Amino acid sequence: MDISVERLRTLSEILHGNFETLASSPFNVAHTVRTADLLIGAVLVKGAKAPKVVTREMVSTMKPGSVIVDVAVDQGGCVETTHATSHSDPTYYVDGVLHYCVANMPGAVPRTSTNGLSNATLPYVIELADRGFEAAIAADKSLARGVNIYQGKVTYQAVAEAFDLPYTPLKI
Repeated sequence: MDISVERLRTLSEILHGNFETLASSPFNVAHTVRTADLLIGAVLVKGAKAPKVVTREMVSTMKPGSVIVDVAVDQGGCVETTHATSHSDPTYYVDGVLHYCVANMPGAVPRTSTNGLSNATLPYVIELADRGFEAAIAADKSLARGVNIYQGKVTYQAVAEAFDLPYTPLKI
């Protein structure tokens, strides 16, 4: 399920239609939740809290013994019954549905997750080292979009809104 119909078409083409895609809507979410044995919540709004797309009422319609894994827990979770747990005490039940909502899930595989993060961020680190901060973000708009705070001011609007702080556009 996704809100991007284009993304759903791409996935269907890449995977040759071997699975069902659905446009995310309240009706489709409610129906899918009701019939799911496993629900993986993975909503991401960059720099902001995840919206609650699965309500407590929807969770109550799931079969007992069903499982919810809310990967969005680090951003507050996208399931209304989500609350962060830990690696040492990872699960809890709500209405007979097992919840796994460990904050920092990559922490369970630190070497693998560190390698992945390092590979994704190394090009930006090199750019920052070669050019310096201000020149690098002036030259690379994608790097500039990653700046959340500059000179003590919140420069990423979604972060400012999520924490009810004043927003200041990034200016170099």
